[in-house]
Amino acid sequence: MATAPIKNIRNFSIVAHIDHGKSTLADRLIQLTGAMSEREMVGREQVLDSMDIERERGITIKAQTVRLAYRADDGETYVLNLIDTPGHVDFAYEVNRSLAACEGSLLVVDASQGVEAQTLANVYHALDAGHEIVPVLNKVDLPAAEPDKVKQQIEDVIGLDAHDALMISAKTGLGIHEVLEAIVTRLPPPKGDRAATLKALLVDSWYDAYLGVVVLVRIVDGVLKKGQRIRMMGTGASYEVDRVGTFSPKLTPAEELGPGEIGFLTASIKEVADTRVGDTITDDRKPIEHMLPGFKPAIPVVFCGLFPVDAAQFEDLRAAMGKLRLNDASFSYEMETSAALGFGFRCGFLGLLHLEIIQERLEREFNLDLIATAPSVIYKIKLRSGDELQIHNPVDMPDPMAVLEIEEPWIEATILTPDEYLGSVLKLCQDRRGNQKELTYVGNRAMVKYDLPLNEVVFDFYDRLKSVSKGYASFDYHLTDYHAADLVKMQILVNAEPVDALSMLVHRTRAEGRGRAMCEKLKELIPPHMFQVPIQAAIGGKIIARETVRAFRKDVTAKCYGGDVTRKRKLLDKQKEGKKRMRQFGKVDIPQEAFIAALKVDV
Repeated sequence: MATAPIKNIRNFSIVAHIDHGKSTLADRLIQLTGAMSEREMVGREQVLDSMDIERERGITIKAQTVRLAYRADDGETYVLNLIDTPGHVDFAYEVNRSLAACEGSLLVVDASQGVEAQTLANVYHALDAGHEIVPVLNKVDLPAAEPDKVKQQIEDVIGLDAHDALMISAKTGLGIHEVLEAIVTRLPPPKGDRAATLKALLVDSWYDAYLGVVVLVRIVDGVLKKGQRIRMMGTGASYEVDRVGTFSPKLTPAEELGPGEIGFLTASIKEVADTRVGDTITDDRKPIEHMLPGFKPAIPVVFCGLFPVDAAQFEDLRAAMGKLRLNDASFSYEMETSAALGFGFRCGFLGLLHLEIIQERLEREFNLDLIATAPSVIYKIKLRSGDELQIHNPVDMPDPMAVLEIEEPWIEATILTPDEYLGSVLKLCQDRRGNQKELTYVGNRAMVKYDLPLNEVVFDFYDRLKSVSKGYASFDYHLTDYHAADLVKMQILVNAEPVDALSMLVHRTRAEGRGRAMCEKLKELIPPHMFQVPIQAAIGGKIIARETVRAFRKDVTAKCYGGDVTRKRKLLDKQKEGKKRMRQFGKVDIPQEAFIAALKVDV
């Protein structure tokens, strides 16, 4: 495909809440512009969702790019570069970097559901990036669709003029031609100088077994050609370009990429870590002075330990994590050991869905059986000596006597819920130590803003929110600040031995309830041994909850017929002594499902 004149290029992304039809709309645009033949499209829904997990869960995890050629009604041929972005809060960084490469966005809103929390978050990202936005109402063919009401919602909540919003059904193909015309007429072309020195933004990178690292770039100024020597300004490394090209959606080689274009380059780069997302690429021989403004790097907010169920799989797990890291730069890990679980890794994630996806990919793609410890967040600890520590593993907690104060991260959560579930949602937020900031109404939907401690959210807040609102509430959050809190380290002792995989930092007011719930759960899950097994929750030296797993009992007095009671007593005392000695040296086996169930306990 030849390089298009810059006035005929349109770079746009599709932003929306989860499940409002982004990927289906992308399918229709690909189909209508003939980028894939009918034969290639048959049996392929969500063409741009290439991972099995994306298909099964019906969500987009990685932002995907495709170049489309469209002959408009004015007779001109336009090049449309589409980036399909994820809608889930955990993958907001994917959205950020995709928006930095575009000039405009299609805002897709479900005509039956209306504006949701993630719609708001993503549209604000797009407005911050200076985008021109075209509102699109999808699913207008559904009986429950209320387009006029949703238009009013877009104007009231987001403040966008929606009188000329497009009415479409991505499933049936209704109104797709109008969408293409709107992209051409309502979105601006990119700006750029072909004669200037090469300046390009590194949007994304992933590992390909045949080509090495493939880098997705947006050319701002200049031209990128095969054989050119380029420099990554962030790392200072230089490479020779092996090939350049575009996605249509297959990798299609090209002679060069000009200003305003989005495409890929390969340059025998070995590690994805060498290609920092948001970096600026320039000509090695005459580099530019200033880097392009990058975008926020992905910062892990949730940490947990991943351990193989079978210790012999540790090396396999190490290799699998190395391979996953090649394609997901936002995932970080380091080795750790646990007395209860053996060798494993402490991993950082962008949120609970990210954690779940990574765990599922490791288990499925690499055939591993894994146990995840309780998720935790980064705490800042001020010591009496004046030093500051950052910990995300409760096991690393210093001696409480040396600690001056502990600070925990807080978030601002935006929750949109139908009116009838508002009471349950407010109660859930209050129970999680939340502070209400504002409550507004949009039609019959309430929008609540709450300050919440992240520690309370990572556990199972999202699941609880969905269950109290029957799945209708939507939730979005961003980190705000750290605040001092009365946090304590709670340990679970089984047979007087601490189980480090179950220790956690909790607020003092909630420690007793959570400790009691954990002990009760473990009592059901730990099988009886030949001796009594005490299960205790402790803060420092103080026991706050206890349960006991009863011992197996053999009837040692069965062969005593009648006679003096002291004969029976003697046998029972002998048995008691044996059990006491057994408990001293006996080892308690905690089944793996006990860990998993105990970590899911809800208080």
